[in-house]
Amino acid sequence: MSVVGEFTIPTAAFALEEALATAPEMTIESDRLASHSPREVFPFLWARGGNFERFSQALEGDPTVTSADLVDEADDVVLYRLEWSEDFQELVHDMIDHHAAITEATARDDQWHLRLRFADEGMVSSFQRHFQDTGHEFEVTHLASPSEPRHREFGLTAEQHEALVAAVQEGYFTIPRTASVQEVGEALDISANAASQRIRRGCETMIQSGLIVSEPETE
Repeated sequence: MSVVGEFTIPTAAFALEEALATAPEMTIESDRLASHSPREVFPFLWARGGNFERFSQALEGDPTVTSADLVDEADDVVLYRLEWSEDFQELVHDMIDHHAAITEATARDDQWHLRLRFADEGMVSSFQRHFQDTGHEFEVTHLASPSEPRHREFGLTAEQHEALVAAVQEGYFTIPRTASVQEVGEALDISANAASQRIRRGCETMIQSGLIVSEPETE
């Protein structure tokens, strides 16, 4: 049974320690991922929420990066095209050799947050043991089986998942809206108020789970 794990690892043990240290308020997020080649793992990174000029200059001197080009920008976000150092490529290649497929990668301040997929739970243990020995300790924060109902990956309750699916199917989220919360409630055989609460709480849970990068806890 395959397993999806959420891991954290310090930037000092992974990548971009120096660049992120110059702009600790910056959040970066991978744009595209691939697990078959270390050169093609997050070649594009989005950056938001910090001093772009300072961060761009720091990227040029970061030892884990050999080149960094700004390829797109908007009011509050910038997209970079990166080429990684040989050492970092070897680290990613080692992760792939130990059966990890990287599906998400974000970083802020001094920590990376990674979502990795493994074919079975035993591979997670061997992955962690290997990288503990090499000084790249990946700390697991959450494990889930993709064979479980899909809503559990996002922290949704079954009722919230049902309400969000019904809202989409009935047209509650379309523009213009073609179904009211009352009609969504009728489709679920619950009150409009109950439907509204499930939709709002479900949306909040998905945003918290999928879009917001949690900052490391400090003592």
